[in-house]
Amino acid sequence: MKVKSIYIILMVLIAIALFWNQNTVKPSLWIKVIGIVVFFYGMMKLSAKTPSKNQDNEE
Repeated sequence: MKVKSIYIILMVLIAIALFWNQNTVKPSLWIKVIGIVVFFYGMMKLSAKTPSKNQDNEE
């Protein structure tokens, strides 16, 4: 449960940083690319622990 909380906090911080970067006068492309990659990686890690809807049907 502790790792999940860390990932959630990290995802929120990355989302805030991406929105903040977008609102600057000249947004940095590298911050966007790195932020999106890290965000999707973190979401993948979080959703990997979510059970599938069809899991009961397969068993």
